[in-house]
Parts: sequence; structure tokens; C-alpha cells
Amino acid sequence: MKLVDSHCHLDDRQFDEDREQTIDRARAAGVEILMAIGTGNGPPDLEAAVRLADRYPFFYATVGVHPHDAAKADVDTFARLRDVAQHPKVKALGEIGLDYHYDFSPREAQRAAFEKQLALAEEARLPVVIHTREAWGDTLSVLAGWRGGGIMHCFTGNEHQARQALDLGFHLAFGGVLTFPKAEEVRQAARITPEDRLLVETDCPYLAPAPMRGKRNEPAFLVQTVRRLAEVRGTTPEAIADTTTRNFERLCLRHGTSNE
Repeated sequence: MKLVDSHCHLDDRQFDEDREQTIDRARAAGVEILMAIGTGNGPPDLEAAVRLADRYPFFYATVGVHPHDAAKADVDTFARLRDVAQHPKVKALGEIGLDYHYDFSPREAQRAAFEKQLALAEEARLPVVIHTREAWGDTLSVLAGWRGGGIMHCFTGNEHQARQALDLGFHLAFGGVLTFPKAEEVRQAARITPEDRLLVETDCPYLAPAPMRGKRNEPAFLVQTVRRLAEVRGTTPEAIADTTTRNFERLCLRHGTSNE
């Protein structure tokens, strides 16, 4: 199987001791493309993912300010973000959005950063990667006029929320939560997602799938999510791999190729 991990945080310090081995395991498991998410530890460093993408030909990158770090962003942050977004391996802007669970940044700051980054994505003609937690209504309100496409990262909503996101033109990315015993609403959302809007991810080092739950997540574990997703949708892991790879390439690599 050829797999794409559409959302991973391999810059995280949890991989400092074995990053190369983790990447080797991913490749051995069939993960041929990885999208490194560029929010890192927040401003002023905006290039955590770009550094990985520059080092490995099979990595692509996003850039962005996570809602947790919105309060750190200033005029210089967004000016620099505009520049970094022009890097040839940057394929999306994110993860951006709203997080009302932790409120690490004030909600007004989160919304302001979200709106500014949507404007930058429109300018750069990039899709967006959306993070939303306990903020669904406000997230959809901000996105109401967005027509640039993107990914609802780590989708954990229900069928109704899935349909709302799909109506806005988004792809839904499913990760380890899909495999959790009590996540039937997420599995139902996965069942009704059109084939051409389906993606998979790990969000590593977070949210390892069953039976690895509780361990540090890594891209090689994507295979477990793909197997469960295939069961949920009544198809084969190979078909899920083919579909999600094709969808990622169409959405994020439309200005380049997977062999870039």
C-alpha cells in the first residue's frame, strides 16, 4: 500500500532521540508521503515543518500559527508567514482555527489570527488545515465565506457536523480516534464521507490508534487506522490507501507532483 500521512508533528521533541528510525519505520509500513505541520512551538519560529521538507524529498509542509499560540502573533509574524508560504514545498496553511477547550490564547486573539491566516491562504492560493475543538459553531462562522478548500484535521465530530464541513468544500481527515471503542459517531461520519473527500492522518505523537492507544503515536501506525476505516466503509485497506493518496495529491500537490 502507498499511504499518505496528511498530518504529523515529527518536529516534536518526543522524536528527538529516534526521528530517523521513526521515519524508516513509516517508509517500511508504506507511508510514502508525509505532511509535516508547521505550527511547531509557535512564533517566532514558523519553519519547523519546512526544515523537515527541505531534508526529505517525501515530506511536504504547512505553515501557520496554531490557535494555542495566537497571542504570540504580531504584525511581523504574519508578514513572515506570507513569505514562508511561498516556499515550494509548502502545500497548505495550518493548522489554524479555534480551540476553546484549553483557551491558551484569548478567544478574540484566536479569531483574529484565524481570519488573518485565511486571508493569507487566499492570497497564496493554498488550502487550509483546520483545528477546531469545542468551537464548532464559531469555526464554521469564520469559514462561512471560505472557498479555497482544505482539511478538517483529526475529524472527531458527528454526521451532522461532517455534512456541514463537506458542504463548505472540506476534506475530512480521520486519525486514531476512529479506532476507539466509543467513537461510533466518528465512524458514522467516516461512512458518509464521499470517497473524493476522504483523508487519513496520525497527528503524531498524539492519539495513537488501537491497539497502540496510550503509546507515542507515529506515522507507521497509520496502517491501523486505514484497516479500521476500510472495515467501517466496507472496502479494503488497499482501496482506502489508493483513495486517500489520490485525494491528498489532488488537494495539496496540485501545483507540483508527489515526486517533487
